[in-house]
Amino acid sequence: MRIKYTISIVFFVALVIIEKENNIISRVSDKLTLKQTPQTPLQPSGSSHVLLKHNASFTTLSKLHPAFMLMKRRLENYTQHQELTARGRKHILLLATTRTGSSFVGEFFNQQGNNMFYLFEPLWHVERMLTLETGGTNATAAARAYRDVLQQLLLCDFSLLESFIDPLPVDHVTTGLFRRESSSSLCEESVCSPFVKGVFERYHCRTRRCGPLNLTMASESCLQKEHRAIKSVRVRQLETLRPLAEDPRLDVKFIQLVRDPRAVLASRMVAFAAKYKNWKQWAMDGDVPIDDDEVRKLKGNCDNIRMSAEVGLRQPPWLRRRYMLVRYEDIARFPMRKATEMYRFTGIPFTPQVKSWILKNTQASKEASGVYSTQKNSSEQVEKWRFSIPFKIAQVVQKVCGPTLKLFGYKFVNSEEMLTDKSISLIEEKMFNFL
Repeated sequence: MRIKYTISIVFFVALVIIEKENNIISRVSDKLTLKQTPQTPLQPSGSSHVLLKHNASFTTLSKLHPAFMLMKRRLENYTQHQELTARGRKHILLLATTRTGSSFVGEFFNQQGNNMFYLFEPLWHVERMLTLETGGTNATAAARAYRDVLQQLLLCDFSLLESFIDPLPVDHVTTGLFRRESSSSLCEESVCSPFVKGVFERYHCRTRRCGPLNLTMASESCLQKEHRAIKSVRVRQLETLRPLAEDPRLDVKFIQLVRDPRAVLASRMVAFAAKYKNWKQWAMDGDVPIDDDEVRKLKGNCDNIRMSAEVGLRQPPWLRRRYMLVRYEDIARFPMRKATEMYRFTGIPFTPQVKSWILKNTQASKEASGVYSTQKNSSEQVEKWRFSIPFKIAQVVQKVCGPTLKLFGYKFVNSEEMLTDKSISLIEEKMFNFL
């Protein structure tokens, strides 16, 4: 009898948990499927114009049989794909985690010039909204939201992102786009609306005096650019972006940026000091509890990074010639060489403008190299973390992130002396195939 009651209770609890998960995913699904009005429709040309010209007959036929609608969509997708392929348009996703140097590496594309439309962390809004609405970020719901928003942005459609911006934009105009000033594309003259006195925009442009961001103007500018790039630290698993690689309207290249997890933790302990009080306490006066939530979170992050890389390095058919793995340490030591490789991989010309920026910003003074600065004395950054992280903490990272360290070619340390000995490199010379 006792077993019977226990089974009933467990079954009831399971139903409650499942219902909660479904509610979260359903709320995100509702947001993703809201009826949107595209801000700037793609202009028809070539055979797509013929499709639009005969739209009435397609509509009539579709009422008779749903297969005609499917055929219409396939023809439109094929036409668009042919046009984009002929023009050589590239779509780039730079994927990383926080404190891996992604802002610095993102500038390699942000500085490309007038033929590149670059966006800095647009998924910040999605993560924030999901967290506010659910009290936490549900992995399944977030993955779907991230994927759909990225897909639309690569197609220059900002309407889905708008639904996540708080407060909601009015007539496609917002004062709250996260780090607008970090995207030169959003501060160009063509996207610079008249300045409005008394209207505060937190992330306002620094290069010119602009009014609040008009997302319709941003969409129009995006459509005029030859290539598009987005930098994000919020995608957990590369596999979730497979629909983007298989979308015939896109030609996506994925660049995954990784860094030694010990260096990442050391950087986070400085940049987000309030969130890492436990780690600092453990380093001073006690053993680190391996079963603590913070340690489990570290392990989860390492596992996600490693599993994404394993998928990419296997080069499944949907990722063939679309994936590149690059270590921050290699970029810091050989910035021009690695930037050249990245541009060769993407198939985009490596412009003198980017080369000039790299030369200027990899030899910055200590005064210019702040916590969030993209100006770095890059060779110094490679070793800096070894003198700020306690050996005890480094050991914990090695224990929970061991497989990740091994995959990316980072050497283990077995003593405090080895950790701080600059004559011993902790970086294996390793090649990662991406072509």
